[in-house]
Amino acid sequence: MKITVFIAVLFFILGTAGYMSIEGWGLLDSAYMAAITLSTVGFLEVHDLSDGGRLFTIFLIFTGVGYFLYLCGIFISSVVDGEIKSMLGRQRLDNKIKKMKDHYIICGYGRIGRVLCKFVAEDTHNIVVVEQKEKLKDILEKDKMYYIIGDAGNEEVLELAGIKRARALVAALATDTENVFVVLTARQLNPDIYIMARAASNMVKNKLYVAGANQVESPYDVGGVSMGLKLLRPTVSNFLNTALSRESDAIQIEEAFVPDASDYIGKQLKNSGIRQDYNLIIIAINEKSGHMVFAPHFETIIHPGDTLIVMGKAEDLKGFRRALGNV
Repeated sequence: MKITVFIAVLFFILGTAGYMSIEGWGLLDSAYMAAITLSTVGFLEVHDLSDGGRLFTIFLIFTGVGYFLYLCGIFISSVVDGEIKSMLGRQRLDNKIKKMKDHYIICGYGRIGRVLCKFVAEDTHNIVVVEQKEKLKDILEKDKMYYIIGDAGNEEVLELAGIKRARALVAALATDTENVFVVLTARQLNPDIYIMARAASNMVKNKLYVAGANQVESPYDVGGVSMGLKLLRPTVSNFLNTALSRESDAIQIEEAFVPDASDYIGKQLKNSGIRQDYNLIIIAINEKSGHMVFAPHFETIIHPGDTLIVMGKAEDLKGFRRALGNV
């Protein structure tokens, strides 16, 4: 593109210099004559042309004007191609979103939403971001996110995001008022969806629960607790950060759901082979009733609907989850 513009400027300079040399005109008159000739606007000559000036004008028309028309064609083509590519890209994106099931809808791509999306993307790319600010479009595309630009509180926008097919929705907008409205709208559209909401103040937590949120988190509370843990229990904090961050393959903590058709159902932990086959440690069991059993006894029986909290290497955890049918 730089070379193209350079050649165009060169033609203009050549035309100006030509009229100054052949006709003996001043700089302004020569530049004006070169400009109206190259742009083909059709104005009258500033002065009568000599035979040499006419020949030079013919040369300038056939070469310079032709190039400028070519330059305009390139510009128009790039604009049209860009619009078409943008339309086709948006259409492909919408088609992919329409096919999504059991996906996660993240409302808001600010500091919290972006960090959350990157963390979830380590497990699955089944994420749809709903963001109202058009200026964040380039960042969303750079992060390779499926996205919809629109108001998350609008029913039509949430339906485009597949709210009725989604597994969970996170309301991570900037204000509590917006999050309350999103939770109300989402719960109305899908009574069964799991909803997590961000609360900037503790006073809004109850309102978000009443609106239909299953879980409410305050980034300030979480950040304060994390800082306190690092201050008072630095070793524990470092261990948890390593186990939960997924940045290290040495040790991780995961959850594994036990489906109804699992071969592990009815077996005691000591006979399940989890420790022997996968070298995993069962930290806790979240029973179907919601009761959490910490440090379960080796004779504890595995039941359908249990969620096992297991610790071990990333590769072993993946193998165990595949064995359970968790994907």
